[in-house]
Amino acid sequence: MTLTGAVGAVFHVPLQFIISTCIRLRIHPNMLTFVGVIISLWAGYALAQGEFLTSGFIMVGASVFDFIDGKVAVQSGRDTKFGGFWDSVIDRLSDLSLAVGLICLYASLGRTDYVLITSIAMVFATMTSYTRARAESLLTKCKVGFMERPERIVLFMLGAFTNRMAAVMWVMGVFSILTVINRIYYTYVELEGKTHPKPTGVLGVIWRGLYWTDERATLPYDFLVLAILAFIWLTPASWLADPMAMDAGPLIPLPW
Repeated sequence: MTLTGAVGAVFHVPLQFIISTCIRLRIHPNMLTFVGVIISLWAGYALAQGEFLTSGFIMVGASVFDFIDGKVAVQSGRDTKFGGFWDSVIDRLSDLSLAVGLICLYASLGRTDYVLITSIAMVFATMTSYTRARAESLLTKCKVGFMERPERIVLFMLGAFTNRMAAVMWVMGVFSILTVINRIYYTYVELEGKTHPKPTGVLGVIWRGLYWTDERATLPYDFLVLAILAFIWLTPASWLADPMAMDAGPLIPLPW
């Protein structure tokens, strides 16, 4: 079993218990989705106040609702097309509420640089979902790219619990941009009937990193996760001019 697969297995039992309890209580999955977004709005407010640790715990609660709503729908036989639509729309609102909270915090600190970085990260995070939705109106499936919604949520929680949100925003921004490019290129190749290139050697390793097609709970996925964690943990806050670090100056000397 891979590292990420083992982590998933650890949380499977308590989450399944919560799912079973919701089914027994006949709680509608659409209501679970709605409660999840309310909790996410609360987390966004905590971020805006600079209360990272508090927001981290609130995000954990929101992520539970976000995970179980679809499972409850399927296991209770209440999965509908509208339910899927509702869940997708609410997910975007949940994501953006966290970003808006961070932007408000950085704006209050006068850090225009991180307002820009967070905005770019969220623009491409939203485009990640849009490119998949648009591609899958033309293709059967378009799930390439690393930075999907579960990865973003985990990164937000990691940044909140460790006060490493600046590094998290860099990771989220870069990989969201790559994911959007991945999906655009994948859709182009599929629609034009071309063959997906598979370079070998050093070029192949670089290509595989930039054009991500590996599933979760695989060794390549674990390797990339560990590399991202190392960057977040080991990069000095001063190098990134972290707004929440006392010794961090401005990242970019913007004129305004």
